[in-house]
Amino acid sequence: MPDTIQNEKFVELNYKVIDQKTGDVLVTVDYPLGYVHGVNDVISEQVSKQLDGKKVGDIIEVPVDTRLLYGERDESLVFTDHIDNVPEEYREIGLTLTMENEKGEARNFIVTRFDDRTLTVDGNNPLCGRTVIFRLEVLTIREATDEEIDLGGAVDANPDMNEILGRA
Repeated sequence: MPDTIQNEKFVELNYKVIDQKTGDVLVTVDYPLGYVHGVNDVISEQVSKQLDGKKVGDIIEVPVDTRLLYGERDESLVFTDHIDNVPEEYREIGLTLTMENEKGEARNFIVTRFDDRTLTVDGNNPLCGRTVIFRLEVLTIREATDEEIDLGGAVDANPDMNEILGRA
C-alpha cells in the first residue's frame, strides 16, 4: 500500500493560489514546500484536513476565504503620494517596502501603481479581500526523521512560512 499523508509524515507539495472569481493564478512556487504533517502549523487547518489520506500524485483544490486569514481589506493602509516625493528606486510595481509607524512597528507595503504624477502603496496582504483556491499537488511522502518532527519540516529549509498557505 502506498504511503498516505498522516501525522508525523514528511510531505512535499507544489502549490498555486488561484483567484476563484477570475481563475487567475495569483501565487505559484518554484520549489516544493516541505513540512511534517500534523506537527507544525505551516498549513492552515482547513487545508491540512483536506490533505489527510492523500498520496503522491494526488491534487486537491481547497477554496479559502482570505477574510478568515487576513481580515477585511483596510483602505486606511493604502497611500498615494506625489511622485516627486518618492525616490526613483521605489518606482516599480510589485516592489515591497518595509515601513515603521510611530511605535516602531514594521509593516510591508507593496507598490501597486504609479504614473508620472503619483505612486500608490498598499499595506494589505495581496490576497486580502479575495476568495482563492489553494491547488496543491503531493510530490513526496515519507517517514519524518526525529529532527524533522522536532523542527516541523526539513532540517535545511528556511522559507518564510508566514506567507505560505494561509497563515497570517
